[in-house]
Amino acid sequence: MDTTRRTLLITLSGNDRPGVTRRLFSTLQGHAVTVLDVEQLVVRGRLILAVLVEVTGDDEAMASVRTAMRHAAADLDMDVETVSGAAEDDERRRNRIHVTMMGAPLRPGAVAQVAAEIADRGGNIDRIRRIASYPVTAIVFEGSGVSVDDLRRPLAAIAAEQHADIAVQEAGLDRRGQYLVVMDVDSTFIQDEVIDLLADEAGVMEQVAAITERAMAGELDFEQSLRARAALLQGLPASALARVRSRITLTPGARTLCRTLNRLGYRVALVSGGFTEVIAPIAAELGVTDVRANTLEVVDGALTGQVIGPVVDRIGKRRALEDFARAYGIPSRRTIAIGDGANDVDMLEAAGLGIAFNAKAAARAAADTAVNVPYLDSVLFLIGITREEIESADAREESQSSA
Repeated sequence: MDTTRRTLLITLSGNDRPGVTRRLFSTLQGHAVTVLDVEQLVVRGRLILAVLVEVTGDDEAMASVRTAMRHAAADLDMDVETVSGAAEDDERRRNRIHVTMMGAPLRPGAVAQVAAEIADRGGNIDRIRRIASYPVTAIVFEGSGVSVDDLRRPLAAIAAEQHADIAVQEAGLDRRGQYLVVMDVDSTFIQDEVIDLLADEAGVMEQVAAITERAMAGELDFEQSLRARAALLQGLPASALARVRSRITLTPGARTLCRTLNRLGYRVALVSGGFTEVIAPIAAELGVTDVRANTLEVVDGALTGQVIGPVVDRIGKRRALEDFARAYGIPSRRTIAIGDGANDVDMLEAAGLGIAFNAKAAARAAADTAVNVPYLDSVLFLIGITREEIESADAREESQSSA
């Protein structure tokens, strides 16, 4: 008895319909083969089904399998290709990367440049799939043979040139673990600057703007500027805080981001150089339990102009990320920081994935990737969550609540 074992890669392609996979494996069942690998993909009604099998027997046994596959393909009105000697690529299954690319719109030239960069650095693209069609088009390159560190800088240059957003991450078990997502608030989680809204309530907009300008010029550090601006709020009734909260505009996608992350059991935190009295109620409404921000002193129903306790500044934001990660037992490689300004730089650098969201130059330089579309839930695509999964979960929850 001939016990020779050889591999055969069978690739079936054509219009998709029910029963194709069953027919292929039913045909193989009548031969001395074992299944080593299977990949199936349907794109716009076109099916590609690849099966790697090990054939036991002589040349006649191999020829018999090929003939059977040709007959099955003819009956299905599909094309088939068989390649003998194909081997499992164990290396391809290790050291894998995910490159997520987003654009509104996504241009073919940008896709071409990313593919070329991966190839030029010795990488191989095994699969490209779309994970969102709106509010941005997002695709993922799944590949191997090149390191994250080798790709991040050149792909960042392509992102800037092509006006696309590109993130490079290692694939593997970590992508399925719990994450900690820490977000800046002003101009990131919300579209406003809380201190400006408070200044408007107090009638000191011009004075606050002048202090902000001095801070931007480097004449004051963050703590100095914060305390100086807070001092101008002295005497403002505490009831103004509720009015400011009512004026806050969430960044588009903020609710979807929090809702989806909470469903997944991820930890979500807001870290801000703004004020707890305004931020904490908004966070609670969206299911965000962890907030670290500055606290305004209130005496006899009015602001004293003083900030209580340590100021949450650039270093304080990083410390907050590290403290939350430690408290929840989440390794730093599974932390995500999102911010837009120089005050977020340390936090972005400390996170496993730092995301500059419609950011200033300092934050973009410090981050691992940038998101330049105005939709905060686009961050979900960077951790492998698809638009279809988000919508399916929303529909299921809506159905359950109305039942």
